Amino acid sequence: MLSTAARARLTVVLVNARNPSNIGAAARAMQDFGFSDLRIANDFAAPFEAAQLEALQPGNPAAVAAHDVMRNARRFDTLPAAIADCALVVATTAIGQRQLKHPILTLQQAAPLILHALGTPAASPLTSETLPCDSPRHPTRVALLFGSEKTGLTNDQLSHATLLTTIPMYSPEGERHLSMNLGQSVAVCLYELTRDGLESSIAIPPLHEAPATADDRERLTQLLLDLLHATGYSRRFPANASEPLVRQLIHQLAAPHHEGMTHRQAETLMGILRQVLWHARNETSA
Repeated sequence: MLSTAARARLTVVLVNARNPSNIGAAARAMQDFGFSDLRIANDFAAPFEAAQLEALQPGNPAAVAAHDVMRNARRFDTLPAAIADCALVVATTAIGQRQLKHPILTLQQAAPLILHALGTPAASPLTSETLPCDSPRHPTRVALLFGSEKTGLTNDQLSHATLLTTIPMYSPEGERHLSMNLGQSVAVCLYELTRDGLESSIAIPPLHEAPATADDRERLTQLLLDLLHATGYSRRFPANASEPLVRQLIHQLAAPHHEGMTHRQAETLMGILRQVLWHARNETSA
């Protein structure tokens, strides 16, 4: 489970992001997964300032409920300045036609290393011989870099990273370059880091409903038999409408196992069948 303190040590850095809505979408993903430190590395201030203004607008779809993340976000003129206090710098790349000069890990492989650096125990799928960086003895600040919407991270920007990672994606034949929307990329990466749970998150309440009883199943059986008789089905197909067969069908639908019908669902189904039976009898008598 990723603690609140560990989440506070992760920094999301958007490098040369140009679209204010994409910045807002990244902030929204951070808010949804409990992260708060957003930094923009861009010597051009307009996109960042526009994103902050948009986040304060009511009904803004990009940064819904991410006002605090955007309000506290910071802009830096250079990438080195944005990551100066980070010990582990993880850069994301879609690879594409890029010639790889450094080892690159899938997100699933990189996540345990990031979690370990943040101070969260995580079993790494890598051996000590394949670790791209020394495992820290104490929790450290980790920067997660995302490139611009059009070009991703340049080779120069990637050179600042201690670890390269990529999100595995389906590659159709003939596709030259695969990429993912900036906000989506941030969301996927943060989900991978939090998939074992979040400290201080609201747990999904368990749903406890009484299972259908033997009486529920018998009432359903008799109701369905009445309906088959009223519609003439039992006269046309007697072999399919015998009481034992109908009862067996109801038992399979409402059997008291994990996926079985609940008492409330049985009552709902009986209400539907009664209405159908009422119409069938009225049409017969008309």
